Amino acid sequence: MVVEAHHHRSTLKQKNKPFKSHHATKSALKDIAKGRTARQSTKSPAVSTVTQARLNRRNTQKQVQATKRASLVAATRIFNGIDGAPRIVAIIPLSEDIDTQTCIQALGKCVDEEIHGINEKKNIWTMKTSRFKTSLQFLPVPFAHPFAALDVARAADYTLLLLSPTIEVTPAGDTLLRMLQAQGLPTVIAAIPPTTTEYIDAKAKPAVLKSLLSFIQYFDPTQRRVFDLSAPADSLNTLRALAEGCPGEVKWRAGRPWVVGESVERGEGGVLKVTGVVRGGRLSPDRLVHIPNHGDYLVSKIMSAPLPRTKHAKSGGMDVEAEPVLLAERVPSSADSMVSTNVADDMANEQTWPTEEEMAGALQGTGEGEVPDAKKGTTPKRIRRIPKGMTEYQASWIVDESEDEDQDEDQGGAEEGGGRIDEDEEMVLDDALDMESERKSVIAFQELDIEEEQKQLTSWRKRSQEEQDAQAFPDEIDTPQDIPACTRFARFRGLRSLRTSPWDPYENLPSDYARIFEFEDFKRTERDIWHELEDNGIEPGRRVTIFIEGVSPEASVPSESPFVIYGLLKHEHKKTVLHFTVQRNTECEGSVRSKDPLILCYGPRRLRVNPVYSHHTRGGGKGANNVHKFERFLWHGTTTVASVYAPIMFGKQPCMLLRETQNPQTPELVAMGTFMNPDTTRIIAKRIILTGHPFKVHKKTATVRYMFFNPDDIQYFKPIQLFTKHGRTGHIRESLGTHGYFKAHFDGPINQMDTVCMSLYKRVYPRWSENWATLGASSGKGDEMEE
Repeated sequence: MVVEAHHHRSTLKQKNKPFKSHHATKSALKDIAKGRTARQSTKSPAVSTVTQARLNRRNTQKQVQATKRASLVAATRIFNGIDGAPRIVAIIPLSEDIDTQTCIQALGKCVDEEIHGINEKKNIWTMKTSRFKTSLQFLPVPFAHPFAALDVARAADYTLLLLSPTIEVTPAGDTLLRMLQAQGLPTVIAAIPPTTTEYIDAKAKPAVLKSLLSFIQYFDPTQRRVFDLSAPADSLNTLRALAEGCPGEVKWRAGRPWVVGESVERGEGGVLKVTGVVRGGRLSPDRLVHIPNHGDYLVSKIMSAPLPRTKHAKSGGMDVEAEPVLLAERVPSSADSMVSTNVADDMANEQTWPTEEEMAGALQGTGEGEVPDAKKGTTPKRIRRIPKGMTEYQASWIVDESEDEDQDEDQGGAEEGGGRIDEDEEMVLDDALDMESERKSVIAFQELDIEEEQKQLTSWRKRSQEEQDAQAFPDEIDTPQDIPACTRFARFRGLRSLRTSPWDPYENLPSDYARIFEFEDFKRTERDIWHELEDNGIEPGRRVTIFIEGVSPEASVPSESPFVIYGLLKHEHKKTVLHFTVQRNTECEGSVRSKDPLILCYGPRRLRVNPVYSHHTRGGGKGANNVHKFERFLWHGTTTVASVYAPIMFGKQPCMLLRETQNPQTPELVAMGTFMNPDTTRIIAKRIILTGHPFKVHKKTATVRYMFFNPDDIQYFKPIQLFTKHGRTGHIRESLGTHGYFKAHFDGPINQMDTVCMSLYKRVYPRWSENWATLGASSGKGDEMEE
């Protein structure tokens, strides 16, 4: 027997790593190279990854620092130098016990500088500060004048808000701050006047300043302190913040020129000469200018207006004025025109002409070549008085106030026939009516009798109940019994789906719709206009005199706010359909209904409008057919689209809707938002829901009543789909009897407690807008757009 030797497995044995030297000798390396020279790869980094990352961070920080420094220099360049543009400061008091003149004098006293114009009761006070090597323009605003405050803040670089340490801010002041916030505030500085601090205990002053800071931070979170103008150190710090700081940019006016009129003179031929410094963007004479509350005007030319300089050597210390130089002049071939609306061509509309068979049938029915006239006395004529100079076709569109379409829909009145002239009606020109219509366009207020006043008061009190009903039963109305539903709702249509069912946006448009303009590609047009603006016009920071043509004498009358003109971009004088996304103010009480008269403020414009509200699709989607549901009221807590007819405006412009009260200087802030787009193909569909009661139910079939009241209406609306509030859908099968009962079949069993509904839609349009003026009167109802 052979005994084998015991041994372990090889895996358990230790195997040492063979020796490999990492440092070869010089001779070994020479043998390996064999005469070749080692060359560094181009892909290998010159420095290590860690070192490169550190260099990249340092380079990025340098670039950011250089960018900030360049932007700061560019923002303050126009304020530097002897002829630098003055810094515009809006002085807005928020309490009635504040004296703006005392506050400005406190700022001038801390540096021993004189304030020009403060004792002459001018709208602009100027001060040159040799210590800070700049000049300031103060634009004071009286207390409780919100429109003047909005106009001044719109053109200012800084806003100095004056708070009272003894009197709380009134609701009107709170509303003013919300309006300034919605419009876009420039750099804000808060302070308390020097005259009111003497009534405050020294120990209580820090608590008062802390409370005021907490209040102002609600509207401007960037505020860090409230200055006390009674202390010379705080006055100096306030002036330093105004004279050395970099004013923040207001987004909506970036690239847009404006000029604060230092002097306004009327020349020959009705030309208005406005002298001031160009601010914002480049000002071109080929573009129109807008004077707030008055309108748009043409610029004939722009001339330089340098300030007088003092020469000691040759003139003996006297001021020498440089001669003005022509800088730019309007070129008629490339300048904008004053045309704001299209001229409607009635012959371009769809024409209907009878066929030969219809004409032959009509002649055979009469037996003669002409249609016989009616017998005398069988067609009594009703005399209808129309203004002088108006044609019968124009007069046929005049609708009496009692036949207003919106009131007819809510009260169940007739829909058709409001805009047609009857055959038994005779037109008579009336000079008195023409004079009365002109008088209505001038008079702003008309005294009502007691009965009409009581009627309007009752209608106004019912608005709250209507708003509650619209929330509980949205869009539901009762079918009228005294008029056929096919006549009452002749202009409505049924849609299977609001988002996908086809709807031609150019179908059955009103005649006034031809007056507006439409963009083929709005985004491309806007991009081209901004590129064109970068190279043309007078650069900002230059003092010029602008010659404006055709300005009415009322526009140059001194008012409570300074005279400011704004340069418009190309096409911004033309009117189209504008859509704004708005949110209702949480402090606004009462109901806000579609087509209620409001004041729309966007950019430099202020218009009287009757907006139409519609549902806002999240994400800006239009759907397959660009149809959006009409909203009867402006609800709280939701984003709504307000549509108006107004001049075009480019850019993301903020907007706000104001409602006039009995006091014209205390308007109510209704909503605020931004400009969305000028989409003329957006269809605002007004929905109504006809409801019926399932009288008898058998599984999927039901007998429905109270939706219609005659068999003809059932046959007319038979193709439209039905639905129930519990989610069933169905169609009308057949009519039962003569009282409007019908049999309907649904996609599933229905409950007798359910409600059968039918949705009908009709496109609606806003009303024509008009310019708002503080001193002017409303020009009546204006040119209203037909639905």
